[in-house]
Amino acid sequence: MVADKQQNISGFFIVGINYKKTDASVRGQFAINNIQYANILSIAPSFGLSEFFILSTCNRTEIYGFADNACQLVEVLCSQTEGDIEMFKKLCYVKQGSEAIQHIFEVGAGLESQILGDYEIIGQLKLAVKFSKESGFIGAFTERLVNSVIQSTKVIKNKTALSGGTVSVSFAAVQYIKKNVSKIADKNILLLGIGKIGRNTCKNLVDYLNTKRITLINRTEEKARELASELGLQSASMDDLSSYVQSSDIILVATNSNEPIILKSHLENFGDKLIIDLSIPYNVEKEAQELSNVTLINVDQLSKLKDETLQKRVAEIPAAKAIIAEHKEEFLEWSHMRKNVPFIKAVKQKLHDMHNCELYLSSYSSYTSNTTSLNPVNVQAIQKVIKNMAVKMRQQHQPGCSYIEAINDFITTHRN
Repeated sequence: MVADKQQNISGFFIVGINYKKTDASVRGQFAINNIQYANILSIAPSFGLSEFFILSTCNRTEIYGFADNACQLVEVLCSQTEGDIEMFKKLCYVKQGSEAIQHIFEVGAGLESQILGDYEIIGQLKLAVKFSKESGFIGAFTERLVNSVIQSTKVIKNKTALSGGTVSVSFAAVQYIKKNVSKIADKNILLLGIGKIGRNTCKNLVDYLNTKRITLINRTEEKARELASELGLQSASMDDLSSYVQSSDIILVATNSNEPIILKSHLENFGDKLIIDLSIPYNVEKEAQELSNVTLINVDQLSKLKDETLQKRVAEIPAAKAIIAEHKEEFLEWSHMRKNVPFIKAVKQKLHDMHNCELYLSSYSSYTSNTTSLNPVNVQAIQKVIKNMAVKMRQQHQPGCSYIEAINDFITTHRN
């Protein structure tokens, strides 16, 4: 559980790997599913961690949080991954303090996504933080930071074209199908997995392929039935997966299993198939691509697709970064002012103590005939003094001088 304490920004780290230095097969070794995430949360205190969250997507696995050093975050993350810690250390990047904060703003905006401006990342970020918060590992600093990132991305989305058009991993999959498959209306399509990416992919299939010959299979069957009913599609049980794989012409996989769900044996001698694996780690057995009847495409291959929309997004990068700079500055100012909270509380208490001090009251009575009780007017006077002091501290960063001025302001207020 996060203690109610001030966090020093220099102790905030982000450690991770992404598509820039690793391919999907390597990223898959360090992908974190919900079970692994829960295990990490349960053991985190033994690693000295109390405030952190993990973002694991098809493009990246990153851990954000407060630590004495980055190694604490690496160790707790790799304690649950298939890949070993030494490999991770060779491939990972580490950012600290202001640089780490800049990174999370750019990740949230889609500037760090494999497909520039991919807006799906902000939903994944929210879920990652929610998962950690439910176990008590999100404190005031991290919550405020993530909220600032969310607000920044909203402004970027509304005021720039960085996320304009319909380019995302899920849309890229549909785009690939349109360009490479003829007579789509005659094809049987199977979508396996309807999490965040799966749902978006499903809706894109319906919207852009003009077909309803789509069957949904999900580990939780009820979710598949609900989405199928909503969109006028079919759903099936996971128990029938093998037969539907064999009868489908196009298969899209968006699951989060640690092991392949679709095997080479499911595909042999069952006609030509296009399989698009949107999962990290891969959920289609690697050996499946050896079959002459199978075309297997993964997320890295999809992300290499270019079109006019992406080119337009590149031109929006400076505007997006300017918006990020504004929100980052506001957050850093808030973070800096948090350090003054104990001081401000102490001064406020001192003013209350002064008002109840007999020595002060006897001196004060020579200037006024008002009652000496701490009435609402006096409470308001203290609040006004404290507010003015906070403003001056924000501008001048001189706590000692502010303390003296607050005392003088309070005395002057009483005398007037």
